[in-house]
Amino acid sequence: MGQTINGKIAYITGAGSGIGRATALELAQEGVHVGLMARTESKLNKVAEEARALGVNASIAVVDISKMEEVDHAVTSLKDELGPADILINNAGISYRGSFLEIEPEDWKHTIEVNVFGTYHVTRAVLPQMIEKDQGDIMNISSSNGLKGTAGATAYSASKFAISGMTEALMQEVRRNNIRVSTLNPSLVATELALGDKLDETDKEKFMQPEDIAEYMVAQLKLHPRIFIKSSLQWATNPF
Repeated sequence: MGQTINGKIAYITGAGSGIGRATALELAQEGVHVGLMARTESKLNKVAEEARALGVNASIAVVDISKMEEVDHAVTSLKDELGPADILINNAGISYRGSFLEIEPEDWKHTIEVNVFGTYHVTRAVLPQMIEKDQGDIMNISSSNGLKGTAGATAYSASKFAISGMTEALMQEVRRNNIRVSTLNPSLVATELALGDKLDETDKEKFMQPEDIAEYMVAQLKLHPRIFIKSSLQWATNPF
């Protein structure tokens, strides 16, 4: 017998679109109140309206997660409006495409600042809330590129490998606090990050959709508190 997540509070990064948006709405359907973080206020407001229409509270925080001071302010704002987090979904990320020599050093650095330090910043700000509650779930969205490097994605792969290592180490630290820390490693999901201008042309029967990952996360969150999935890999059944 699993657990209900109705009434819990979730903070979600990258919540304005893609997997973050889909996850926020899937959680809202389960009665979870959502704190939405991203860089674009108009997108956040739209998702918040959709979540509220499902009967839950929704608050937004416009933030660049690569900046610790902005993250601290955003998390404090969400805590004041919604309460301390039960669930944290670290979803926000960026990717630059090109060979090792084509990607500029500034873009390499930016990838690490957002994907790795961004995840660190948000987790560092939220974790004390969960330790005080002696319970919580932290789900970090990595990638299949974080398990096997991919040509043309050196910076992205490096950042996702780092997230996997950070997640596993943190998991070992906070299990004693009844905090479950997990990594999801989806392969290609039909999002703007993955497909760019080709997103509208995507065959929904051939590629995973953001809603698929959101449904998976909700099912994982509903597992009995005594069990969790440390790391998982999601693939499209037949993408070709």
